Amino acid sequence: MKAAAFDYTRPRDLPGLLRQLSGSTDAKIIAGGQSLVPMMAMRLVRPALLVDINDVQDLQNITLEDDCVAIGACTRQADAEASEVIRQHLPLLAKALPFVGHDQTRNRGTVGGSLAHADPSAEIVLVAVTLQAELTLARADGERSAATDDFLDGPMTTTLEEDECLTAIRFPRWTEAGRVGVGFHEVSPRAGDFAVVAAAAQLLLDDDGVCRRAAVAVANTTPMPLRLAAVENALVGAAIDQNTARDAAALAGALIDPPSDLHASAAGRRHMARTLIERAILDAAGPAVAGGQTHG
Repeated sequence: MKAAAFDYTRPRDLPGLLRQLSGSTDAKIIAGGQSLVPMMAMRLVRPALLVDINDVQDLQNITLEDDCVAIGACTRQADAEASEVIRQHLPLLAKALPFVGHDQTRNRGTVGGSLAHADPSAEIVLVAVTLQAELTLARADGERSAATDDFLDGPMTTTLEEDECLTAIRFPRWTEAGRVGVGFHEVSPRAGDFAVVAAAAQLLLDDDGVCRRAAVAVANTTPMPLRLAAVENALVGAAIDQNTARDAAALAGALIDPPSDLHASAAGRRHMARTLIERAILDAAGPAVAGGQTHG
């Protein structure tokens, strides 16, 4: 099949982009097009106007700020993967990005596009939930900020308004004294495919190996990625070893109620989730992530 007829515009700056959105009631933004183009080809989506944001340079940047790393929404996933700033200061995202599709898709796909599409199995969405990223949403008359949990409204659904554009994502940096470690694991039918289950963990440990801060989340066991606050609370104050990780993973297994589908049974998903969470925690508790992950 092919897409239904549509008008096309390619604004060169953010004000022009926002004017285009404010003047249309049926516009769709295209950046990498990795999700939108197939949906248009199958006529699942039929925009009257396609707004191409690839010339808007203000949306293509990676900036180190005092308490976060700010990533422009149109930043290519491949550029984020190659970024030394992300490698040093946002290691969980650096760990997750190689799992996103294939080299070819990451060359076109964007960080903001993944979040705006809100696929519950998307690795970037899982990292944003784990770290509680903050999103900037702009419209012609101003902008607003939204926490990840407030932005994601369900599978393939967000609170982005028709006249708004996601412009930036701010991932918090952990700058407290200590050692930051990360872990990311997923099971998929083949490399580059959608994850059946995925787990992410980021830990801050003191010199004695005691966890002082934790962020742990799992994807594809609930309708949207789930941050496991009870697991995090169980890790904080504990020395992380095999037993601690196993107990935390068992707690996670008791908290989730995964579905059964063509890819895995509920019991299989729960087993995968426990295993991947345990591995992610142990990875995060291992040697410090290279490149500036010791603070103090």
